[in-house]
Amino acid sequence: MVLPHMDAAYNLARWLTRNDQDARDVVQEAALRAYRFLDGLRGDAKPWFLTLVRNACMSWLKANRPAELTSMDPLAPELQLIEEETPETLALRALDRRMLNEALAALPAQFREVLILRELEDLPYQDIARITGAPIGTVMSRLSRARRLLAESLRAITRASEVRQ
Repeated sequence: MVLPHMDAAYNLARWLTRNDQDARDVVQEAALRAYRFLDGLRGDAKPWFLTLVRNACMSWLKANRPAELTSMDPLAPELQLIEEETPETLALRALDRRMLNEALAALPAQFREVLILRELEDLPYQDIARITGAPIGTVMSRLSRARRLLAESLRAITRASEVRQ
């Protein structure tokens, strides 16, 4: 039941732990929990499993990087499709991807997680609220703030790269 959602689980864990191997360990722990508590599954498996992954991440972060959890207190222009695949467009796309990954990684965990769950995993607000254990209004405000912080970070990275050139 959870196997179809392993990619989403790894993606969430990777963004929260910021490390491939740690993400694999966290997803493995969450999969073991899912197996142990399969009786507790009510409804759709994806939000349930991602909740387990998120909780495993939070436990892992608490044990290994408690400073990252202190930031989790409660309190872009439209993209155009590039039709021609030239070396220049491929290089620009790789640069854009690197800048986006850098900006996402710099976000505090509470904002990074809702952004990943909404924008990359395409989950509805209700599922994100269940996964994070936050009210829907909090999810919406975190998502709004995450988008704003991401945009500000991307602008700063763009300015810095323009200065270097």
